[in-house]
Amino acid sequence: QLHLVDSGGGLVQPGGSLRLSCTASGFTLDFYHVGWFRQAPDKEREGVSCISASDGSTYYAASVKGRFTISRDNGKNTVYLQMNALKPEDTAVYYCARLDSVCSEGFKYDYWGQGTQVTVSS
Repeated sequence: QLHLVDSGGGLVQPGGSLRLSCTASGFTLDFYHVGWFRQAPDKEREGVSCISASDGSTYYAASVKGRFTISRDNGKNTVYLQMNALKPEDTAVYYCARLDSVCSEGFKYDYWGQGTQVTVSS
């Protein structure tokens, strides 16, 4: 069976940092583009970032560019999302996802994790 497990969320003050992890089982992440999307109450789902399998190129939504960094460790079958300078508007459930499209704005996905809650509040 294919699984993605998200972890690393929590409560952090504005300006703080968190690192989310996404570990796959049942398949090798190396061969896929992988991304993160988030869902906040009363807001549209937003594709935050993705990283391509082929050359490691990345995409970031304008709302997080310069603050978030996506990376992958193929040896650990894991993708990370380093989130710095967090803002209250970053509060959401974050999901990692296996893409079935190119890594770009509006990316599509076919598998995703269970989600990890990120809350930015003082």
